[in-house]
Amino acid sequence: MEIKSDLPDISGTLLRPGLVGGRRLGEDRPMRDSKTFGLIARGGLVCYAVVHLLVAWLAAQVALGDHAKADKAGALQLVVAEGGAWLLWLIAAGLAVLAMWQLGEAITGHRHVKTRRRTVRRIVSGIEVVLYGLVSYSAVKIALAGADDGQSSLVAGILAKSYGPLLITLAGVAVVAVAVFLAQRGFRKTFVRELDFGGATGTARTVTIRLGQIGWIALSAAYGTIGVLTVVAAITFDPAKASGLDAALKTLSAQPYGGPMLLALAAGIAAFGAFALLDARFRKI
Repeated sequence: MEIKSDLPDISGTLLRPGLVGGRRLGEDRPMRDSKTFGLIARGGLVCYAVVHLLVAWLAAQVALGDHAKADKAGALQLVVAEGGAWLLWLIAAGLAVLAMWQLGEAITGHRHVKTRRRTVRRIVSGIEVVLYGLVSYSAVKIALAGADDGQSSLVAGILAKSYGPLLITLAGVAVVAVAVFLAQRGFRKTFVRELDFGGATGTARTVTIRLGQIGWIALSAAYGTIGVLTVVAAITFDPAKASGLDAALKTLSAQPYGGPMLLALAAGIAAFGAFALLDARFRKI
């Protein structure tokens, strides 16, 4: 007599090479399987989007003649003025989670990707660690001290050392290199590899990709200007020229046709902010 069992046949799964319990060996899924982590990470991306939308608004104010500080610290100070320090702590926490997530990806992640691309993806994750981490640090600093004006004094202190000009020059060159990387990210649309458009409409997909292209290129222009000014600061021993995005935007504003150029850059940064909102929806986490 044949005995039938209601239990599913899992022998093929157990014996299949490279699979354990239906999961491929080395597949880095535990963090992504956490719904709580996923929600927090997407919330962090929303915070990142809000910061850039505020930066874009402040950049437009600089283009129109307002001398308000227009870098990310200025945007975060605006958050304090409008909503209170608790919003800064929320932004800092969300971005800190993003930074830790990308740190894990940079060290051991992207194992499902081919070896050559895996190295590139890990480098991308490493850059995102720096970007998210810096904004998170700025949010914490402003929440604790109410200001973020120590950059010029830090650069001045480094320039006073014998190795200072070389170190600041290398930092500026590194920022320019990051700007070049961000530009190719926009031109080549490599950011699309990190998105999951399953269930999305064709319009949503197209809008997300176009905003990403414009946004990454605009961000590249902003960081490129910062990098060049940092190198100039090292050559001229003028720390004020290396005071971040605020100085970069005001430098652009002072150029012929600077106002329209800065308004275009503000629109690009706003596009990046809008893309980051969509990124929070479609990012593979």
